[in-house]
Amino acid sequence: MTLLGIDIGGTRIKAGRVDSSGHIEASSGVPTPASLPALREALIALVRELSEKSPPSAVGFACKGIINPDTTRVESLPGTVSFLEGHVLKDLIANVLPAGAPVFADNDARAAMAGELAWGAARGHANTLMLTLGTGVGGAVVVGGKLLRGAWGAAGHLGHVTVDPDGSPCICGSHGCIETVFSARAIEAEAFAAAHRGCDTVLTAELERGTLTCEAVFRAAREGDEIARRIIARATKALGAAIAGLFHAFDPEIMILGGQIAEAGESLFDALREETAWRTQRLLRRRIPIVPAQLGDRAGIVGAAALTLGM
Repeated sequence: MTLLGIDIGGTRIKAGRVDSSGHIEASSGVPTPASLPALREALIALVRELSEKSPPSAVGFACKGIINPDTTRVESLPGTVSFLEGHVLKDLIANVLPAGAPVFADNDARAAMAGELAWGAARGHANTLMLTLGTGVGGAVVVGGKLLRGAWGAAGHLGHVTVDPDGSPCICGSHGCIETVFSARAIEAEAFAAAHRGCDTVLTAELERGTLTCEAVFRAAREGDEIARRIIARATKALGAAIAGLFHAFDPEIMILGGQIAEAGESLFDALREETAWRTQRLLRRRIPIVPAQLGDRAGIVGAAALTLGM
């Protein structure tokens, strides 16, 4: 069985041929085009390139926004590829697929969870939560061994759970979502504000060099910078509180964290484990493991391919 996984990102489209064990046999990618006709041409070229040696038996798309998994229609997609709204993904590549090859599609975070469920950290677990911590915060839920999609396909957008009712405005239209306190953009914004005010911190030098990234803030915190440490500690406390609430709501077996920020490692994971433990111990009476995603930078392609397995 040969599967084709296609990950449509805001800056890059990645595609790969994936075997039945989740191994990427071949992959390719291009910068994400800025128009629908150009994107269609790019997708067709990628499918042709990766199908030359082994035609796919099924194709999966991972894409941001709200995707109808039954029709592969993009229902809502704010941001740089908003021109995809209202379009059916499978129609974009229909002319270059083998006859009868089905096409599946879903939100990129749910696709990442599908990959973890098939070949990663969620394998063997029937009830699992996942957060993808990057520029924004994505989420996915597995209940009874199946991805939770909800009445209209929006379930799992855990990054838009409110943690501060009077907090910063969010891209979703609400205020104080998890994404506004624990995402790369949110952490960078806090660091920029501190450096811009002239606080005594190494982040000021990072700002002047144009290297004030989320990674730089975490690094400064590890090295003992007090301002960076406070920024990370406050964001982590808010995320831990939100995760504890999710634990009470879903009672999962495990919690998976993926994405760029999860690469901060055990210092982050340990802090979240402690924060969630004291908040949930009285009712749940157990520690729910918080573990890193296993697919890493393969999550987009492999997760998209995993959607074809009926997750």
